[in-house]
Amino acid sequence: MTRPAASTGVDQNPLYAIFLMTVAMLIVPVMDIIAKYLSATLPPLEVTFGRFFFQFLICLVLAIVAGRLLRMRGKQPVVNFLRGVLLAAASLCFFTAVKFMSVATAISIFFIEPMVLTILAALILKEQVGIRRIGAILVGLLGAIVILRPNLAEIGLVSLLPVATAFLFSFYLLLNRLYPVEDDLLTIQFGAGLSGALMLGTALLAGNLAGIEGIAFVVPTPYQVGLLALIGLISFAAHGLVVAAFQRGSASLLAPLQYIEIVSATLFGYLVFSDFPDGPTWLGIALIVGSGLYIAHRERLARRARSA
Repeated sequence: MTRPAASTGVDQNPLYAIFLMTVAMLIVPVMDIIAKYLSATLPPLEVTFGRFFFQFLICLVLAIVAGRLLRMRGKQPVVNFLRGVLLAAASLCFFTAVKFMSVATAISIFFIEPMVLTILAALILKEQVGIRRIGAILVGLLGAIVILRPNLAEIGLVSLLPVATAFLFSFYLLLNRLYPVEDDLLTIQFGAGLSGALMLGTALLAGNLAGIEGIAFVVPTPYQVGLLALIGLISFAAHGLVVAAFQRGSASLLAPLQYIEIVSATLFGYLVFSDFPDGPTWLGIALIVGSGLYIAHRERLARRARSA
C-alpha cells in the first residue's frame, strides 16, 4: 500500500524507475508476511502501532541528523495528519485480515482499489466515467466476489477487511487529489508516522485499560521488537523507492508493476506459511488485475485528451 508523493525535477530514467518500482513491490509483502507471523502472538493493533511508531522513529532520527527537526511541521500539517490517520486505519484493517487469511489473497482483494477510487472520484470529484471503465469496474468487482466467496464461508466478515482497506486507501488517494502534496518525502513520512502512532497508540491504551481481549497490549519479546522495527523500516524504504521510481518514470509505465506485489506475496506466503491460492482465487486475481490495467489505460487516454 504505497503510492508516490509529489515528484521533483529529477532526470527521467525509465529503466532505473522500473528497477526501483520492482524492488519496492518485491519487499512490500515481506512487511505483510512479518505482520501475519507476529499476529499469531501479538494483537494486530499492536503490530500496526509498531509499524507506524518505528517509521516515525526512523524519520525522527533522520530529521535530527539532517538538522531539520524544527522544520518537520511541513506546509500541510493538517492534511499530512489526515493522510497518516487514513493510512493507519487501512494498515490496521489489512494486518487484521492477514491474521486470518493468506497474504496473497488479502492483497489480491485489496487491488480492487483502482475500481473503488474511480467510483469515489466520480461521486465526489464529479469526474466523468465512461461505459468502458464502468464495465471494467464491474469485472474487477466480480473478481473480488470470486475470491471472497469461499473466504466469507470459512472466516466470516473478517474476509471483508481487505475491501475496507481498499476503501480507506482510496480516500487517502482522493485526499491527495484534493490537496496535492507540497512537502518532501521525509516530512510526509514523519507526519504519517506520528499521526498513525498517536491514533493507534491511543486505541491500544484504551483497549488495555478496558481489558478488551484481542486489543490489550502484550509485552513483546526483544525478537518481536526487532521484527516490528523491521516492518517500520520496510515501510519507510518501500515508500521511498516508489516515490523515487515515479520521479524517474511515468505513471503509465510504472502502474502495471504494482501487481508484482501479488506474485511476491504468493511466493513468500508459500515459503513461510505454505499458503498457495487455489484455481478460483487465481481466476479472481486475473479479473481484478485485468480490470485494473484497463482502468489505468483508459485514465491515461483521458489525461492525454485533457492535455491536448
